[in-house]
Amino acid sequence: MTVDVTPRTEPVVIVGGGQSGLAAARAGLTAGLRPVVLHAGVEPVGSWPDYYDSLTLFSPARYSALPGLDFGGDPERYPSRDEVVAYLRRYAAGLDADVRTGVRVTAVRSRPDGGYLVHTDAGDELAAAGVVAASGSFGNPYLPVLPGQDRYAGELCHVADYRRPDPYAGRRVVVVGAGNSAVQVAHELAGYADVTLATRAPVRFLPQRIRGRDLHYWLRVTGADLLPRPVLTRLVRHAAVLDTGIYRDAIAAGAPARRAMFTAFTDDGVVWSDGRAERVDAVVFATGYRPHLDYLAPLGTLDRGLPRQRAGISTTHPGLGYLGLEFQRSFSSNTLRGVGRDAAYVTAALAAHVSGRSRRRPAARRAAANGRP
Repeated sequence: MTVDVTPRTEPVVIVGGGQSGLAAARAGLTAGLRPVVLHAGVEPVGSWPDYYDSLTLFSPARYSALPGLDFGGDPERYPSRDEVVAYLRRYAAGLDADVRTGVRVTAVRSRPDGGYLVHTDAGDELAAAGVVAASGSFGNPYLPVLPGQDRYAGELCHVADYRRPDPYAGRRVVVVGAGNSAVQVAHELAGYADVTLATRAPVRFLPQRIRGRDLHYWLRVTGADLLPRPVLTRLVRHAAVLDTGIYRDAIAAGAPARRAMFTAFTDDGVVWSDGRAERVDAVVFATGYRPHLDYLAPLGTLDRGLPRQRAGISTTHPGLGYLGLEFQRSFSSNTLRGVGRDAAYVTAALAAHVSGRSRRRPAARRAAANGRP
């Protein structure tokens, strides 16, 4: 059988117009591809406008830029949510790429010739030589289910739905989680409400500054920011909260208090691990997110909602890549400071596929699938 190695002229469709999608578009242009970005929102700034109002980056502006555009301003400051939104607007405006907003991708299907058909909620079909799934995870918050949760009459939400503390003023609130967002939100709420931070283990902290330098300086100069996931998981066993000492001191002072995770819900509250029931007005879960990839279900490339991939390269479908996965290739994957490196890696593999080189060089394709440059 003759294998067609004719370079494809169709675009590479990038699903998602947040930081990952924009980085993919720039990397795609550099690699000689014709990227088309499809973004469900009204402007290509990802989910940043929907995060809680007080959110700030955990890395300074100096280390928080995408390739090709500095953040500007004081490089040592920690940019706010709204600053990130404004930065992404500037970034998108400077791209010479086809960025389409208000377009939600509903399905991606394979074509017999090896390409893809991308379906949208408007009923359109777009033929693509390759696809980059860069839709992030904000649209798929993880909410654990505990006994009695379905009959709890209080307010229950994920931190994805939390915006500001004043609606909780004077109420009894439990925040679930031991990560940065959980601690930041619990600390903020403690100024307005009676708050307990519920965790499965004591909160672990990392110093935000070491010897006068932000932690991200040391991550960069030591190369730790680029450690691959297998190495990182051997070195770091537990999640930790970046802290200047403010959060540690607040929890030690009981504002918010920290308790072992509750075991069940009652009609109007929770049951703590010691068996004591307590009335609680609201529970906020800061329990993370899962990749938002339901539109790839027709391809059969998902395993319980997670993509079958190595280093962002699909192991099931040539010409399919991923961006914005946590620890995709390194500690800094899925961050503003790290997604550009991942985008360059993934789009190089897609460019080889689109040009036909990967079909002529199966060994190189296998190496990419195994996460090797």
